[in-house]
Amino acid sequence: MKWTGLIALALCLMGPAQAQLLPQLPRVGGVVDRVNGVLPKVSERLGDAQSLVRAQTDRVRDLVRRHPDRVAIDPEGNAVRANELIVLDADETVTQAATARGFRLIERIELDELGVGYARFATPRGMGLARALKQLRAVANGREVSADPLYFASGGVGAPATGSAIQAGGAKGRIGIVDGAVPPGTPGLARQQSFAQGGPRPNDHAAAIASLLTGGGGVRASAPGARLHVADVYGGDPAGGNAAAIGQALAWMTRERVPVVVVSLAGPRNPLLGRIVAAARRLGTVIVAAVGNDGPAAKPAYPASYPEAIAVTGVDARGRVLIEAGRAAKLDYAAPGADLLGLGLDGKARKLRGTSFAAPFVAARFSAQLGEDIAGALAGLDREAKGRGKRGLGRGVLCGDCATRPR
Repeated sequence: MKWTGLIALALCLMGPAQAQLLPQLPRVGGVVDRVNGVLPKVSERLGDAQSLVRAQTDRVRDLVRRHPDRVAIDPEGNAVRANELIVLDADETVTQAATARGFRLIERIELDELGVGYARFATPRGMGLARALKQLRAVANGREVSADPLYFASGGVGAPATGSAIQAGGAKGRIGIVDGAVPPGTPGLARQQSFAQGGPRPNDHAAAIASLLTGGGGVRASAPGARLHVADVYGGDPAGGNAAAIGQALAWMTRERVPVVVVSLAGPRNPLLGRIVAAARRLGTVIVAAVGNDGPAAKPAYPASYPEAIAVTGVDARGRVLIEAGRAAKLDYAAPGADLLGLGLDGKARKLRGTSFAAPFVAARFSAQLGEDIAGALAGLDREAKGRGKRGLGRGVLCGDCATRPR
């Protein structure tokens, strides 16, 4: 069967609860819920890889339509925080020059532990984003200027289900999650902090990620005994999940000496986020990131594509790469991302699908392998990985037996 036929058949066979490839869009006048993974109703099937890309575009446009004062579209078609720009390493000279052109300094941030500093500027009233970028770059003296893009969850949480659970291999120490918040009482929860307006605000996506690590409710733990540090970058903000929030969350993880952090979010390349991911790695904090669910025709997803991150794709129970899996500039590992269960906010086991849910399994095995250094842990993962050399699996499948399968 041709690739397009496979995608059409798979999406046709999935019910609306299972075919959750895209995050839920915020409700008009309501709180943000871009990370709970509900597939919007569509009149046409997603029949090929390009349709997944078009669905991504529609998702962005709909988000902007619902929140035009908070979200905009940049010249590359990405959802970004509206009316704001970021300048890396902005000093007083740059700030004064920007102010003279009508930009307003919102805040200057120094992430001292990472050696990264930046300033957020509000754009002049009525000035379009493309023009604002050009104007600010003209006075930035070669410093990097960018919009503040939004990053979307890479998986969906379905209807309640039942399954059987056993414990997987042990983990060591702390594991971080950058996502929404998780409910109080989540097994292993050590610390939780919000980096977005209206947070911490628990959501199903973050709860499912946590459950795959530390278990509960009939879902096995892939990292039993791990202590979870959770950073909420969404809160109740329509422009939550932005690069600045994720960057501050990663800086917090570094300060807390969390050695591995799950980031099951995907979006465009961004100079601020790229510098923070690299700095965190130098200081001993490794980001394990999902490649997203926008299909193989999508642009490379970030932060997974940064060389310092571990990029993860998802496979189903038969070891096949998910048809909706996105791509990265490089691929490190695969892990279960479908035909598995995790917990929702209500504590009930639910069906999961998406590359989001592969990332915590890889993080669990990295944590279990972590000894004296990162290189040794990666070598240990390579020894564990199955199917090395097979197309689409990177260096192989990890934690293939960790998933709790539906009965």
